[in-house]
Amino acid sequence: MTYVANRLSAVKPSASMAASMAAKALRATGVDVIDLGLGEPDFPTPPHVAEAAHAAALRGETLYTQAAGTPALRAAVAEKFRRENGLDYGPDDIVVANGAKQIIFNALMATLNDGDEAILPAPYFVSYPEMVKLLGGVPVTPVCGADTRFRLTPDILEAAITPRTKWLFLNMPGNPSGAVYSVAELRAIGEVLARHPQVLILSDEIYEHILFDGREFISFAKACPELHDRTLTVNGVAKAYAMTGWRVGYAAGPALLLKAMNTVQSQSVTSVAAPMQAAALAALTGPQDCIATFREAFERRRDLVVAGIARIRGLTLAPPEGAFYAYIGCEGLVGRRTPAGEVLADDTAVVSYLLNQGHVSAVPGAAYGLSPYFRISTATGDAILAEAVARIGRAVAALEPAEVTA
Repeated sequence: MTYVANRLSAVKPSASMAASMAAKALRATGVDVIDLGLGEPDFPTPPHVAEAAHAAALRGETLYTQAAGTPALRAAVAEKFRRENGLDYGPDDIVVANGAKQIIFNALMATLNDGDEAILPAPYFVSYPEMVKLLGGVPVTPVCGADTRFRLTPDILEAAITPRTKWLFLNMPGNPSGAVYSVAELRAIGEVLARHPQVLILSDEIYEHILFDGREFISFAKACPELHDRTLTVNGVAKAYAMTGWRVGYAAGPALLLKAMNTVQSQSVTSVAAPMQAAALAALTGPQDCIATFREAFERRRDLVVAGIARIRGLTLAPPEGAFYAYIGCEGLVGRRTPAGEVLADDTAVVSYLLNQGHVSAVPGAAYGLSPYFRISTATGDAILAEAVARIGRAVAALEPAEVTA
């Protein structure tokens, strides 16, 4: 007898969390492992943010809030969208949840019927397809590889849309690729979507402040205002303010969709903890200098990793344009033999080898729908990253050449 629901049979645990757990297990045996599996800033949350949560708790702000979030936080989010993104939303157009992932989960639960399709351009964030499957939907994962600079193109999108398409997911800057869309590229995607009015757009903009080489961010809803009423713009405080563990995400979108999402929230978690909402309010309305400080550090670390990987024969890495990941091509390692005599059959085997031989934890590209690659997080200290790249280089150098077959 099993007590596990049938719908879980096709759903896999988080690959990035699994990589981190494997690193912790090896570390528990006494091995010095560098864990680059999870993507979270290594900076402390700004002090004024933590102090705001403490003060709120001392004031007695420890009770339930409205399912959609406190009026003050929703007003601050609406102002953030106006100030930073040029989007005109009022407080009633905003929902707050326990992280951006819950925003996405609630949106899918509120909209997906069995067999509805969601287009998830690959490489995609590992949780997207699993959430879609969990809620009865069908992930459609067109490959957007190095030839398109990891971007969805109008032709690829048009070919993926069917009468069952309910959602298109866009993630920019992208996790794991770091790809950033230009206004012209977003407009071209919008022209395709305008011909398919049944398709909703989920624009995951959680990394918007982590852009490199002087790039400027534009929200999909700003680039394609004619699709404003079909777009759910998802964001949160986790990445920009080093608040991954505080679990506060937010979104703006069509009134009917938000109403349905609030119903899901009210019947599941009720609301986000009040002190956490006070912290998010302080983050959005307080000093913003940490954003530039963090971004400069992430760009420096990006450069360090790009330069280091370029020196490792068999690996490739185009400089990420944003976010804090390196999506490293490892086709040159597939087929090579380890010192133990094992052949690296795919990127999952490469990642296992790097963990056990190089003592560096990464996530295989298969988890993101595009192989052969592996992802490392660059959201850690310069010295740690330099050592990780050196370990990867030594592990790769220890491989024997692939056997040549006649």
